[in-house]
Amino acid sequence: MSKHLLILGGGTAGTMMANHLRRRLPASEWRMTVVDRSDKHLYQPGFLFLPFGKYEESDIIRQTRDFIPRDVEFIQAEVDQITPESHTVTLKDGRELKYDLLIVATGCRTAPEETEGMLGPKWRVNVHDFYTLDGARALRDKLADFQGGRVVVHINEMPIKCPVAPLEFTFLADTFFRERGIRDKVTLTYVTPLSGAFTKPKAAKKLGHLLGDKGIELVTDFVAERVDQENDKLVCFDGREVPYDLLVTTPTNMGDEAVRRSALGDDLDFIPTQKHTLQSVEYPDVFVIGDATNLPASKAGSVAHFESETLADNIMLHIQGKPLKEEFDGHSNCFIESGNGKALLIDFNYEYEPHEGPFPFSFGPMKLLEESRLNHLGKLAFRHVYWNVLLKGWPLLGISRQKKKPADA
Repeated sequence: MSKHLLILGGGTAGTMMANHLRRRLPASEWRMTVVDRSDKHLYQPGFLFLPFGKYEESDIIRQTRDFIPRDVEFIQAEVDQITPESHTVTLKDGRELKYDLLIVATGCRTAPEETEGMLGPKWRVNVHDFYTLDGARALRDKLADFQGGRVVVHINEMPIKCPVAPLEFTFLADTFFRERGIRDKVTLTYVTPLSGAFTKPKAAKKLGHLLGDKGIELVTDFVAERVDQENDKLVCFDGREVPYDLLVTTPTNMGDEAVRRSALGDDLDFIPTQKHTLQSVEYPDVFVIGDATNLPASKAGSVAHFESETLADNIMLHIQGKPLKEEFDGHSNCFIESGNGKALLIDFNYEYEPHEGPFPFSFGPMKLLEESRLNHLGKLAFRHVYWNVLLKGWPLLGISRQKKKPADA
């Protein structure tokens, strides 16, 4: 009788794992199932470009089933409860799925309800987000008619998906308003709970200088207590206030509601996960990947890609009863749009900060922590790589799952 590998989540991480493991697990011995609430697969990095009219919705939406191997069952349903003690997952429609091995790839969600006043009557009137498809659509319509005023880009708390995206939005907004000839009518302010523009000091310094060069105010250590929609102000716990005409916020990010219902997560519903093996801290037959984990790594597509390579190996080792590789090192790399048709590229892991130098080879052709047109083109080209290489679990040329030790480390 064949065994059952169940993957919860058909987004980036879940799709990659389905492709990795279908190639490695004999169909005669293992049947595989992917469960996701949506039949649409969204290219989430595209949400950044949609508000500025750089992408159309057709550029970022595909059918979930198209990227899952044919001999992997796909169930479109919402997960209600995960019960590792009985190796059971219950769906909202009442169906019960038994598994031998479980991979949780349920991602994370925005939770604007966690901040007092954010979901008031002006939500998606002059208080917007771009971390959801609906939010990016509404913001696109708002920006099309925006004639000037105080624009505040805000991070509510960390961690968030793609931690550089709010910065990128700010840089792209600066370019957008310049191209429309109204930059002199707009004040741009970037508000963050961090002590700098980014979590890593080297990158924070570089990005902070970019904000200053573009005339964008940086407000740090700002932990929002509430959104005062009546007076159009962000209010900090320490009493500071930031007024706005248009607030573009990144709400609190949390794990999937099913994690909370199953009492498997921390305070933000992220699942405690071994940081080097990706095995659940508590349940040996449960593995966690991508944004669903509580790992101190970026919640970004590149991280899920690197995790998937290690996790595929560890699933095979687990099945064979062998010790797992303690291999994943938190490796992340990402392009950072800096406006005016340029971008930076950063590469780091748990141990090493972003550093300067050629990438991905010793001769380049790209350069880390430097603005360039080539990096911007790389960012745009990544959409093609995502659909045709990354989701299918193929390796990326020259880019290892483990971060190379920088020369100046």
